[in-house]
Amino acid sequence: MHIVLHQPEIPGNTGNIGRTCVATGTSLHLIEPLGFRLDEKSIRRAGMDYWHQLEVHRYVNFEDFKARCPGARIWMATTKAKYSYTEAAFCPDDYIMFGKESAGIPEEILVEYAETCIRIPMLPAIRSLNLSNSVAIVLYEALRQNGFAGMQQEGELHRLKWL
Repeated sequence: MHIVLHQPEIPGNTGNIGRTCVATGTSLHLIEPLGFRLDEKSIRRAGMDYWHQLEVHRYVNFEDFKARCPGARIWMATTKAKYSYTEAAFCPDDYIMFGKESAGIPEEILVEYAETCIRIPMLPAIRSLNLSNSVAIVLYEALRQNGFAGMQQEGELHRLKWL
């Protein structure tokens, strides 16, 4: 799977998303401009000591992304979509794109992807969820649909045994 962040603004969100990507074997794609530098302390703090394990790609703009990822099937996560993320049929090599915290994905991009725009249902009084929470919700549904391939699905207690 691939997570794409279009012009992310808050380093802590990107750090959290990077950590989620490492935990799930997902690559992270960052489309500039970024609202921070990747060497900022807040990114390292949120990503903890996992950031060096992250497969991360940077692009100058959306056109650069499309040119370097030809044929990519891109799901656009937006509050403006008609379809829920649970209606999507995710494939293992899909890209799921999220917009910047203050404005989302530009409508100029969304109109080209009407059939792959997806939303997270929520009450109408709220504008949107936190970006890192949104990524986790949609990514884990995509991974669930693909059987959590290669992921550990059982855990052991540290001191005791399960009954």
